[in-house]
Amino acid sequence: MKAILVLEDGKSFNANSDLSSECFGEVILNTAVVGYQEMITDPANAGKILVLTYPLIGNYGTAPKFNESLKVWVSGLVVKEMSRIYSNFQAKSSLDDFLKEKNAFAIHGLDTRTLAVHLREKGPLLGIISTKTLEVKKLVEKINQIKKQPEQTLLPEVSVSRQKILGKGKKLAVLDLGVTNGLLKQLETLGHSLNIFPYNASAKQILSINPKGIVISNGPENDPGLKQVALNIKPIIGKLPMIGIATGCQVLASALGVGLTRLKLGHRGANYPLARPGSFKGEITVQNHGYVMDYDALCKVKGLKVTAHNLNDHTPEEIESKSLKLIGVQYNPVSAGFDQVNPILVKFNKLLGDKYAKA
Repeated sequence: MKAILVLEDGKSFNANSDLSSECFGEVILNTAVVGYQEMITDPANAGKILVLTYPLIGNYGTAPKFNESLKVWVSGLVVKEMSRIYSNFQAKSSLDDFLKEKNAFAIHGLDTRTLAVHLREKGPLLGIISTKTLEVKKLVEKINQIKKQPEQTLLPEVSVSRQKILGKGKKLAVLDLGVTNGLLKQLETLGHSLNIFPYNASAKQILSINPKGIVISNGPENDPGLKQVALNIKPIIGKLPMIGIATGCQVLASALGVGLTRLKLGHRGANYPLARPGSFKGEITVQNHGYVMDYDALCKVKGLKVTAHNLNDHTPEEIESKSLKLIGVQYNPVSAGFDQVNPILVKFNKLLGDKYAKA
């Protein structure tokens, strides 16, 4: 059936869909060639309309092992062409069947190249996808009406509702802002017992289990509930080793009094280069963020250093403080596969103390 994507500035794009529905959200681009299943099941993308710029999506199918969570979180998925066949020895179903099983709304046949150019020029825009009406004016009016409504936090939806424990070993507290299965698996590989706390857990609740360290997970950016999260973890900073991942890094920065700046075009893809001060060695990372920490404010925090920056726009991507016992990474520390652990998580493991570090 016919579908349409309308942006808040009135720009529209025709498409097709197999599901009759309507959805609203910030329209974001991701330039990665692979990883579509991980992206749509990542809680960090909750409520977003995700546009995949690679022109052919679904050609290697889907498998439960690649889910980052139990559900599809994106409000809508936009692709140019949905592959009619898939080939992958690990695949259990097609992307199309996976989306139908999850009752997820996707559109295809859209000119994603022109859409990407428009978003690069205009910056972040809200949008609406609909099969119920194709009238641009009515859909723009609906966007304007939704914008007037108070913004609601997504954290209760993406976080666990009560504390749970995974694995055996050294005790870590994980503050769940939308934690991914990939991160949890790497932490378990390092030999940790993971005590996963709801997003609104207090400092007292977290410290009551006497953890060796604290992980603040990834999750939706710029969520109204994150201010309280920053206040909750502020009393713990400096008491225990702590690492903030992506949104978790932004929460750490906020707790230290560092503000955030919105990027005109977010860093969303699998090939973003990092550089480290005093080194000519580069590093390629997976990123999925639309906000960055204020560099000047970071430099004013005593004992805190910016240990890596984005090579494209020189925005900070990694922070560290030995005196405060913390590490923060704006990028996603993904595994290279085969039970490998990202180097920054190994570094955090060493921060817990030599007797706790995995050999």
